[in-house]
Amino acid sequence: MHFPFMRRCFDLARLGAGRVSPNPQVGAVLVHERRIIGEGWHRAYGQAHAEVNAVRSVRPEDRRFLPDATLYCSLEPCFHHGKTPPCVDLILHERIRRVVIANTDPNPLVAGQSVAKLRAAGVEVITGVLENEGKWLNRVFFKWIQHRQPYIILKWAQSSDGFLGKNGERTPISGPAALRMGHRWRAETDAILVGTTTARVDNPRLDNRFWPGPTPLRIAFDRNSRIPADYHLLDDAQSTWILGPERKGNWQHTRFIDTGLHDGISDLIGALSSENRTSLLVEGGAETLQRFIALGFWDEIRVLESNRRLTEGVRAPVLPDNAFLTEQAGLGDDTLSVFAHS
Repeated sequence: MHFPFMRRCFDLARLGAGRVSPNPQVGAVLVHERRIIGEGWHRAYGQAHAEVNAVRSVRPEDRRFLPDATLYCSLEPCFHHGKTPPCVDLILHERIRRVVIANTDPNPLVAGQSVAKLRAAGVEVITGVLENEGKWLNRVFFKWIQHRQPYIILKWAQSSDGFLGKNGERTPISGPAALRMGHRWRAETDAILVGTTTARVDNPRLDNRFWPGPTPLRIAFDRNSRIPADYHLLDDAQSTWILGPERKGNWQHTRFIDTGLHDGISDLIGALSSENRTSLLVEGGAETLQRFIALGFWDEIRVLESNRRLTEGVRAPVLPDNAFLTEQAGLGDDTLSVFAHS
């Protein structure tokens, strides 16, 4: 009986994707006699949490049902004072008698303390409902809390015969649905990265034009300053990191990180971590993607495969042996395959 309401929590939580980092995505639903009387989600970092928004959404004529309602939460309510007061205190103040949770919060500032406080006050607490689905929903947050490193997603589009594109030539492969999905992923991540060759051949904007939401931090490798000065990545129009020597200019939104002679991936991960950027989307090209795979710096791989054949060109990266398929779906004329660590 709990599953439908918890899945509603997950659906609500996803509405905060791209806006709540480094916080988790959280949804909350208040139910009285199997009727939803309130619901909410964490909308943006620094704003009210899901439980607060759920309570606020209850109509005046339904507030009398709160003491007999069940609160469903995709993640354990917070225990500590941060940018907002502890949600556990709100639950006790509203005299809600039962709370159902998918996951306890791995944050040491919470880590089961809210569950313990609620139970000590006589609240019935049920945990572990759709636990694995909840962990997948907040996989970025879980890695961040446990390792203080960004969750790394490798993404590429390939032809049906395994090519990323033609040599030295920008080669559109994916259809409109896959393109729109790619921009949704950009809106949901903190940073996006390409290698030097991709920056030179494609002259990408690396912004989010086809999905509502923010544009991520743009990053490009450019150890030998080979990206032309008039290309989009050097237009200083938005927050950008160039992993290479600093160039002359009055830069307002562009930061240069000179990584020296080594590959710079470790430096990049350290820089992202120091700025609380919890996710990185690596969009290419083949050499950059393969370097991340070879070093084991990946958490998830998303491959968009077209029904188009190229017969020759730049070969797609080789999937690592420890990648296992978690999801496969059609996107227009393309097929999306999602892989995670085995």
